[in-house]
Amino acid sequence: MSTKQNHRPQDITELMLLIFRLNGTLLERGDQLVAHLGINSARWQVLGAVGLAGAPQTAPQIAARMGISRQGAQKQLHKLVEEGYFEVQANPQHARSPLYRLSALGERTVAGTQHSQTQWTEQLARQLPDADFAAACHTLRQLLSTLDTLSPPIGEEP
Repeated sequence: MSTKQNHRPQDITELMLLIFRLNGTLLERGDQLVAHLGINSARWQVLGAVGLAGAPQTAPQIAARMGISRQGAQKQLHKLVEEGYFEVQANPQHARSPLYRLSALGERTVAGTQHSQTQWTEQLARQLPDADFAAACHTLRQLLSTLDTLSPPIGEEP
């Protein structure tokens, strides 16, 4: 049985600021990690979403899986299709939302990102002190779930 705890707003603010900084650093290091493959973190996210799914995906599915906007996913998809990383297929369930399937180039690139990412996370695991990563992931999942259900106050004056 879990008990709900009340946290100080400044603790949650500090956590959010750390997440913002972490996200920026992950994107910057991710760009460095996959640069040799001719892509950046934004493209890696889109390619990885389809690679992880193991099946063609729509732009909304890709966006939802990676926590990015549908428009952001669509922008990257257009570029990735033009450059030969994806093939577009008709979607029998939704005529206006095509499916994106990795091409041979896309599959090679995803395999390259997975190889680089595995090496990177192994280095990180050796460098980080023992920590309860399960608890950290649980807390972040709870925060994400709460943010998904709680709308911020809009236009309220202090």
